[in-house]
Amino acid sequence: MEPWDKLEEECGVFGIVSHPEAARIAYLGIYALQHRGQESAGIATSDRHKLHLEKGMGYVADVFDENRLGRLPGDSALGHVRYSTAGGSAAWNAQPILIDCWRGPIALAHNGNLTNAPQLRRELERDGAIFHSTSDSEVILHLMSRSRRRTLPEAFVEALRMVQGAYSLALLTPEYLLAARDPHGFRPLCLGQVNGSYAIASETCAFDLIDAEYVRDVEPGEVVRIEEKSLESEMPLPKERPAFCVFEHIYFSRPDSIVFGRTVNSSRREMGRHLAVEHPVDADVVVPIPDSGVSASIGYSRESGIPLEFGLIRNHYVGRTFIEPRQSIRNFGVKVKLNPVREILRGKRVILIDDSIVRGTTSRKIVQIVRAAGAREIHMRITAPPVIAPCYYGIDIPTRHELIASMKSVEDICRFIGADSLGYLSLQSVFRAVDDRKQYCSACFTDRYPTEVAPEEKQKSLFDREED
Repeated sequence: MEPWDKLEEECGVFGIVSHPEAARIAYLGIYALQHRGQESAGIATSDRHKLHLEKGMGYVADVFDENRLGRLPGDSALGHVRYSTAGGSAAWNAQPILIDCWRGPIALAHNGNLTNAPQLRRELERDGAIFHSTSDSEVILHLMSRSRRRTLPEAFVEALRMVQGAYSLALLTPEYLLAARDPHGFRPLCLGQVNGSYAIASETCAFDLIDAEYVRDVEPGEVVRIEEKSLESEMPLPKERPAFCVFEHIYFSRPDSIVFGRTVNSSRREMGRHLAVEHPVDADVVVPIPDSGVSASIGYSRESGIPLEFGLIRNHYVGRTFIEPRQSIRNFGVKVKLNPVREILRGKRVILIDDSIVRGTTSRKIVQIVRAAGAREIHMRITAPPVIAPCYYGIDIPTRHELIASMKSVEDICRFIGADSLGYLSLQSVFRAVDDRKQYCSACFTDRYPTEVAPEEKQKSLFDREED
């Protein structure tokens, strides 16, 4: 079966310090962040003397039950959900990563991608380091273990000064939790409080589930230390130009989250409004491709005056794999996930709203399904510019030759997917929608990267190993 033709989320990180139900709170936190990674889930806890770890492959609710949570004592916890962008899908790459070195036990959870990890890993292996995973995150732990700095927080900062790329990460020890965000701020990381206990999370939606109050974002280049009910902050990393990932607002983050200081829902509605201005069309109905197209469709509908209808219904209970019938069914993979509402589509001029087109294969199948349901015209509108380049900062974007927009014109893509028209939102309007007073990374649209990156083939040779 062909893969679901979408950009894949990165990872989700959640931490809680000095809470009597730390493991259960961490479970709820990563449950709320499930959309950021579905390959594996893990929780490490501290009982002030040692660290305990439970993790496995699959969804949070599948990995954890009462028995596993019962094996996680302590009042501090660090949780993680993972989608592999470096390292491949395997049990040994699940996080948090737990080590026991001369500095004591350390658990690490990471969202992002280290662009110089291949080079650092080669150097460490030449010096005798033995890696237990193919994850780039493990590089940070080796750098810390080899540091001659007196304290673990000093070694942590020294390691962060050596790595490049994107990281929003947390490190749990028996006594405290450290959290850090790279100087460009590629990935989100926020601080919250619940009953006097501090928490960190990739998105604020995790705070909503546990009745925590969103306090602020961890700033780019900031390192925070949380111990019991106290929080200490420093800015030990070089100051860099902000490069927030704009795709967090376009697609990845939940619409009910506050990301980079702005609600995702409002950004997506603004994208839809700008899309209606830039690419108007005479049509009967606006139909979102669920789920990320919903907020943008509301904005498009309000600006254009064309009514919004849910003409495609998503099955939210589809796992990562499913059994196909022996006899081939046309567009089976997409049909399992999306089903047309024929009475809404039949005889109508339909505007389909989606967040992006990657390979084009899924968009083509969706257009075929909508046309087979009786739509008279189909006009595809995308709330992002064409994706022409890979991402090196924690998003699983296919290689350049797999990206349809890097090989074909908009007109050619329109013909390929079978739509009557196709319109992409301009990058200028995307920036206006997400508040252009901030500076965002848009390398996947422009092929201009804010940092130096290793060539694709070098990254793949080290980390993207096929598993048996």
